Amino acid sequence: MSTLDATRAELGLVVLYLNKAEARDKICRAIQYGSKFLSNGEPGTAQNVDKTTSLARKVFRLFKFVNDLHGLISPPPAGTPVPLILLGKSKNALLSTFLFLDQIVWLGRTGIYKNKERADLIGRISLYCWMGSSIATTLVELGELGRLSGSLKKLEKDLKGSDKYKNEQYRTKLDKSNERSLALVKAAVDIVVAVGLLQLAPKKVTPRVTGAFGFASSLISCYQLLPSRPKSKTA
Repeated sequence: MSTLDATRAELGLVVLYLNKAEARDKICRAIQYGSKFLSNGEPGTAQNVDKTTSLARKVFRLFKFVNDLHGLISPPPAGTPVPLILLGKSKNALLSTFLFLDQIVWLGRTGIYKNKERADLIGRISLYCWMGSSIATTLVELGELGRLSGSLKKLEKDLKGSDKYKNEQYRTKLDKSNERSLALVKAAVDIVVAVGLLQLAPKKVTPRVTGAFGFASSLISCYQLLPSRPKSKTA
């Protein structure tokens, strides 16, 4: 492959990535929380960037609640334990509620919805829903990682005496385990962000701490959305 072809392929991946509304939202989220970290809640340019980016992000999330509403009514994968099913459905319900209420918050901040006190209350309720969904996600990922760990140990016993990393099934399960571990870290970080936004522990989770954790969570989200590279063809 020539240098020009390689460059074209790389740019194609960038275009594919930026064409995703979710990817653009997470990039804006990184800017938002990076600005919150820099401002530490103090008035100035960084705080203005934080507020305007937060408002702009809400446009990306219009009608996004339908995604989790669909997940809520969809049948779970076969073989999933009932506790994990209930936790998963709770996560879908809470996240869908958060995204729906967030649209009312957007209407309030743009001046379309005039009742500011009611909009602020709805905003807090929506953040509690988001925190609840993050807690549910954390528990789901812990449960799924436990299942994957048991499955991997069983495979290791079956593949004893051979190179387990050459086994496609083992590699697939290992990749899933790594993905879920990253999702677990992100969900745990998001809980801290929610605590900061709700000011449940203002002395410990300051705006700067909230910004740092939110920025880290955003980078994880950006990484999770990266398109897979096409496999190079050998002659």
